Amino acid sequence: MAHDLKDVEIEKAQFVFSVYDWEGTGQMDAMDLGNALRALNLNPTLDLIGKMGGTQKRGEKKVKFDEFLPIFSQVKKEKEQGCYEDFLECLKLYDKNEDGTMLLAELQHSLTALGERLDDMELDNVFKDCMDPEDDDGNIPYGPFLKKMMDNMVVIDHVK
Repeated sequence: MAHDLKDVEIEKAQFVFSVYDWEGTGQMDAMDLGNALRALNLNPTLDLIGKMGGTQKRGEKKVKFDEFLPIFSQVKKEKEQGCYEDFLECLKLYDKNEDGTMLLAELQHSLTALGERLDDMELDNVFKDCMDPEDDDGNIPYGPFLKKMMDNMVVIDHVK
């Protein structure tokens, strides 16, 4: 795969790759592929990460930098990524009062039953890191939750 990245993008990719090159061998574990792409402000789905060579278990496969660049370039072009505004629009569907809040129970259901489902432990970690307290009616402000989740790039450990 060829790439069409700008010099500044290649520099950023080199830096991120070096962070995930835990052993300093010029290779990163393919399990870290998704996290490296997220560190480059991309939001690939788990399915896309798998298609690009990402693995579910550590030690199954290594990726060299010259293999990583075309993956980065390809994922940048993908349409299957959401941004803050896309996710915000989705959560607005649950905003019954049109006041920027939704029921915590509906958010829990959405994250555990729809799309790329989280298990209970993953959900607990996301909520612990990103959730504001719910109000007396069981509502949470979804905008700040989403912003914290995306700004912090909460890393969900998918190792079972």
